[in-house]
Amino acid sequence: MKSIFTAVVFIWGCISMGHSQTSNAVIPQEKSLIWEIKGKNLNQASFLYGTIHMIGKKDFFLTEGTKKSFDQAKQVAFEIDMEEMNNIMALVPLLMQSFMKNDTTLKDLLTKEEYTQVEAHFQQIGMPMMLLNRIKPMFLSAMDPESMMGKGGQKEDIVSYEMEFLEMAQKQKKNVEGLETAAFQMSMFDSIPYKVQAKMLLESIKGGGESSDSQFAEMVDLYKQQDIQGMQDMVNDEGGTGNYNDLLLVNRNRKWIPVMEKMMQGQPTFFAVGAGHLGGEKGVIALLRKAGYTVEPVK
Repeated sequence: MKSIFTAVVFIWGCISMGHSQTSNAVIPQEKSLIWEIKGKNLNQASFLYGTIHMIGKKDFFLTEGTKKSFDQAKQVAFEIDMEEMNNIMALVPLLMQSFMKNDTTLKDLLTKEEYTQVEAHFQQIGMPMMLLNRIKPMFLSAMDPESMMGKGGQKEDIVSYEMEFLEMAQKQKKNVEGLETAAFQMSMFDSIPYKVQAKMLLESIKGGGESSDSQFAEMVDLYKQQDIQGMQDMVNDEGGTGNYNDLLLVNRNRKWIPVMEKMMQGQPTFFAVGAGHLGGEKGVIALLRKAGYTVEPVK
């Protein structure tokens, strides 16, 4: 069941990194992962943190400003309710949503040669296709450890920022919330044609190896520099979710704002979402500023 949780978390991390930027005064220019939200009708500040959903243990870090901001908050909100993901009764229906509809299989979506290539890849990493053939290709890609961390990722410990923050919240007995449900996130996969998903999966496998390792290392380096703009520019240069960007990212950012406002009005909240949601004209920081809030990096 843990692999299901990992896939749900990671795939939205990938989606979170691919939207365009434009010049605007509300767009954040500073390099920071942790931002303070105040003003408008808030009695106390809330905080917004940009995560990278999976990272090697040696590269994991939390600044003192992040720790202090977390301690000041009364509740923690993730993209989804992380405590729900530890509930096996909640994970079972999510597992059912990972399968393609109408008995569609990966064989139906690829040529014989393409399918053989995908099959060989997953057999090599110990994931036989006979068990995976009906899983939605985007979800299948997220279950691939080489997609997450490159080939080197199989040899080192992987840390989830969300799981670290969840553990901190539980120790401090903070309330845990989600900006949207995991079921909603899973349902979004059906908005992208399975054939398109299959081609994306094939391209991710073709682009693996040393190139994948190098790209992931570059992304981690930008993250450690707290360069949210640089991370987005990097993924934009390599492609991304293309015509589905508004559906998978921009629309979600917009829907989050009223949810965040309600939470912040109730009590100071620490929001932890994928770093790719923060920057840009249509990112969460810009949208909060447009809504009348002051959003500044925490020093």
